[in-house]
Amino acid sequence: MKKFSDTSKAFMNIMSAQASSGSTSALRWVLSCLAILLRKQDLEAWGYPITLQVYHGLLSFTVHAKPKVRKAAQHGVCSVLKGSDFMFGEEAPAHHPAAVSTAKFCIQEIEKSGGSREATTTLHMLTLLKDVLPCFPEGLVKSCSETLLRVMTLNHVLVTACAMQAFHNLFHAKPSPSTLSAELNAQIITALYDYVPSENDLQPLLAWLKVMEKAHINLVRLQRDLGLGHLARFFGIAVTCLLSPHSQVVAAATQTLKEILRECVAPHVADIGSVTSSASGPPQYIAKMFRAVEEGLTYRFHAAWSSVLQLLGVFFEACGKQAHPVMKKCLQSLCDLRLSPHFPHTAALDQAVGAAVTSMGPEVVLQAVPLEIDGSEETLDFPRSWLLPVIRDHVRETRLGFFTTYFLPLATALKRKAMDLAQAGSAVESKIYDTLQWQIWTLLPGFCIRPTDVAASFKGLARTLGTAISERPDLRVTVCQALRTLITKGCEAEADRAEVSRFAKNFLPILFNLYGQPVAAGEAEAPRRAVLETIKTYLTITESQLVNGFLEKATEKVLDPASSDFTRLSVLDLVVALAPYSDEAAISKLYSTIRPYLESKVHGVQKKAYRVLEEVCASSQGPAARFVQSHLDDLKKTLLDSLQSTSSPAKRPRLKCLIHIVKKLSAEHEEFIAALIPEVKG
Repeated sequence: MKKFSDTSKAFMNIMSAQASSGSTSALRWVLSCLAILLRKQDLEAWGYPITLQVYHGLLSFTVHAKPKVRKAAQHGVCSVLKGSDFMFGEEAPAHHPAAVSTAKFCIQEIEKSGGSREATTTLHMLTLLKDVLPCFPEGLVKSCSETLLRVMTLNHVLVTACAMQAFHNLFHAKPSPSTLSAELNAQIITALYDYVPSENDLQPLLAWLKVMEKAHINLVRLQRDLGLGHLARFFGIAVTCLLSPHSQVVAAATQTLKEILRECVAPHVADIGSVTSSASGPPQYIAKMFRAVEEGLTYRFHAAWSSVLQLLGVFFEACGKQAHPVMKKCLQSLCDLRLSPHFPHTAALDQAVGAAVTSMGPEVVLQAVPLEIDGSEETLDFPRSWLLPVIRDHVRETRLGFFTTYFLPLATALKRKAMDLAQAGSAVESKIYDTLQWQIWTLLPGFCIRPTDVAASFKGLARTLGTAISERPDLRVTVCQALRTLITKGCEAEADRAEVSRFAKNFLPILFNLYGQPVAAGEAEAPRRAVLETIKTYLTITESQLVNGFLEKATEKVLDPASSDFTRLSVLDLVVALAPYSDEAAISKLYSTIRPYLESKVHGVQKKAYRVLEEVCASSQGPAARFVQSHLDDLKKTLLDSLQSTSSPAKRPRLKCLIHIVKKLSAEHEEFIAALIPEVKG
């Protein structure tokens, strides 16, 4: 302690000597050194009067007339309160021992300046407070907050701005309840309603909104129900800010409400449960908040409808699943609004309704706003047909069964209507209905993204999908996409995977058959590619025994002298897809089959044969990998001997085979690698 006493005394003497000096450099350095010295003292040292006495010497310079000195002192005080070594230990106190005297000093200095219009000292103290307020114990945070609110009554622009900054930093720091309890947080929120700036005071209003955002987020963090209870009032005020003629205010209010919905409502809504108009407690608070935003759809807010629609979208996203009972009327209003003449925000409205589709599910949305399409229309207006592309772009994680029970019969009815109209010679009307039924089918891939009922519903849909793939070329690409989506994004649960896998024996033969059909002149290649991609995807969940059976049949087709070149090439594509999922015996048999084709004079066939081998060699585990390890010598010889007979199209897959083989080799295969070097150089 004597060392500290001597060192600090030396620093204090220099400070006294330099205090009235014209140069600030030495004084600033001494203040920094003093802060470091204080920071290094242990907790016990702060029990001695001399430590606090030295600290108060540092603190007194926070109101120094010279800015650089003042800044150095303020930085020093912050570093002591926040960065003292013992504050990071396992037994750190809740607050620094100097926090109490710092808070009292700030309050006294502000009160001493008497709220004068000059307010210089007040501003200096507020600058310090905004950094250290989160370090104080609760009682002094309350006293400081009362002082801040008092100085805000001076109507001094800078003082008010600094005070708001101090509040902002307090809430943003998310301090522990020992600094800011939920009750005190709520009291400050209530008090700040007496300081709502005029809508013409642009910067103060922006600052007020930001402070209230942070205050509510912190309050919900501390005590959820108390925080949500306060939000209903704030939403009412913030929504009225959307009437401001200043675009900055509208943007800030919108952003604030979005942030609160994401931070305060979305994380808790699942625990809160169903939100109805007759509910009490948190569900009632959410209903009130929604009504405040819904009010924004009235005409007086028309200049801010774009922002209102964004907010509704975030609200639907955050709690549509639980709060849809109080949101249905709003969905109806949105549909009516979209039909109004020259409505300029259709894209934003579609996005909002899309958010509702994602969170509530299409079933709930269509209960609120039915499609009003059934095939018996007297006119061809279809005022709600715009819902179809919105559902298509946003549906996911919903009941696949709803597509089967609602959309499939509707698509069938519309297709029948289109055919009847075509037969009656009404080509235009027929085309409209045909487009509608096709749009309905395009919803299916979205329904296949993480559906909630795959195991229960897929069997009711599988036969229809198989028929659509084989008999409806216009739907083939869409249905194939849906199957791929279901397998890659809807089969995470073992039961779901098993159910879809069960139908491989039905779907794969249909897909194989389609892939083996030549593309007619003038037809696109895309559907055929989609079929092959779907085969590859389905094979990832197909039992190996079934794959072996398919591979055997495909091999027979390749060897059949009656097969045309097109058929042989198509079947080799299927073999490429099947090979990685076969067992070791089937792969060994396959290797014997394709080996002669590595020498084929038909370039396309040779290339496909190498592609089969490439798929086998590429496997890093499973039967294919074991086959490669057990046939390494044979594969090496085959690939080295085939250099001269390899056609240009086949060179790439052959080289890839070599690359995969080399990766599997150990040091004793050096001779093989050496034999490859001239080829690689060439």
